[in-house]
Amino acid sequence: MSSSVWRWGAALLGLSLVVFAGVAGGAAWAQDAVADPLGPEAEALAEEVRQMPVATSVRLVVLLTALTLTPALLLVMTPFTRFIIVFSMLRQAVGLQQSPPNQVLVGLSLALSLLIMGPTLETVKSTAVDPYLAGEIETGDFIDKGLGPMRSFMLANTRRADLATVMEIGQIPRPDSLDGVPTGAVISAFVLSELKTAFIIGVKIYLPFLVVDIIVANVLLAMGMMVLPPVIISLPFKLLLFVLMDGWNLLVRSVAAGFAL
Repeated sequence: MSSSVWRWGAALLGLSLVVFAGVAGGAAWAQDAVADPLGPEAEALAEEVRQMPVATSVRLVVLLTALTLTPALLLVMTPFTRFIIVFSMLRQAVGLQQSPPNQVLVGLSLALSLLIMGPTLETVKSTAVDPYLAGEIETGDFIDKGLGPMRSFMLANTRRADLATVMEIGQIPRPDSLDGVPTGAVISAFVLSELKTAFIIGVKIYLPFLVVDIIVANVLLAMGMMVLPPVIISLPFKLLLFVLMDGWNLLVRSVAAGFAL
């Protein structure tokens, strides 16, 4: 949107405020000539709106809009999806229902996602956010420069089979290079790849704990203790196994090592 449009919009807003102040003042005068206390303030506000820098107001609106989209972008454009799914499947594999709590898993996933995305976010800040706030680039350039590093990160961690599937679903012609792939297709393919990778890691997590459950169930069956649920007996052994193998450290290292930066 051009700066002239925003100037006209600001002028119309100021004019509306002035007209509103005039109508309110006229109504007050008609009612026993009572002075309108909001008249001067409304006119001063209109004058302030007319004198507001258009570029600053545009940037403020864009940044506020971007903040509302942050949760969605966090889910689909960062490693958050992989981390939260892996941690949730780990909790189910161990047999714990509410420990660690969801807030802890979400917080840990968020912290690790920001840690991995640190270089990419720093590039976005230096090439897009800082110049945009300084008024050196326009909104269109800001979006393009901000999406560039994010696209590079997602494409580096996306399976080409998933990307081909998304492009086939969207009936997108095959481009000459990855730069020609629409951003929506890149995001969709990245999410599919993250889901697949998270489930692969989840299966590998389940296997050792499944072996513990099978052994405990067979022992209880051989002892004739079929009334006692095997999960109650196997839970301490699974926790002990996870602690002895330094499970959290090993799991976080394995998940983080799978990302290409």
